[in-house]
Amino acid sequence: MKLNSDDQTLAESKILLLYILSKVGKSISHNELLELVTSIVDMNYFYFEQFLLDLLEDNYIFKYKKENTDIYEITEDGKNAINLTIDIIPGILKLQVDSKFKENLDTVKDKFSISAEYTPITKKEFSVRCKIVENNITIFDLQAHAGSREQAKQIVENWNNKATEMYPKLLEILVND
Repeated sequence: MKLNSDDQTLAESKILLLYILSKVGKSISHNELLELVTSIVDMNYFYFEQFLLDLLEDNYIFKYKKENTDIYEITEDGKNAINLTIDIIPGILKLQVDSKFKENLDTVKDKFSISAEYTPITKKEFSVRCKIVENNITIFDLQAHAGSREQAKQIVENWNNKATEMYPKLLEILVND
């Protein structure tokens, strides 16, 4: 996407972002929205951020924090704007969004539902946090201590690759007498 001073291009991009948010139909994190939008249309990060800020300032979208994550939702004004301006989006672009939307939304949701990260406590000690989030609700959150950077990296890698196997086992251990 090339951005120039063409008001039509700017409006089209903002409406496209609103259209994608309206198709999501519920709140979505910043990272999920960025991943979804860039997987559907050719939009770079800086344009995405500028359009998001513009839509926030115009009260077409709403932002709030949840567990230190920015969450976005379309507002009633945003829904009204979509209804009034949907014709700005070229038919071929709308068709592209509609055809890629469901598959890409599921992929993005799966990608962001399992996460792990580590943060240093000291030079040799690290805190590792492993999470599973479904529909913006944390269903599993585990924080552990790692004695080295390598151990922390291994925990993160194992969680990201094997959480679907590990979670049921951990849950079973936790609920059994």
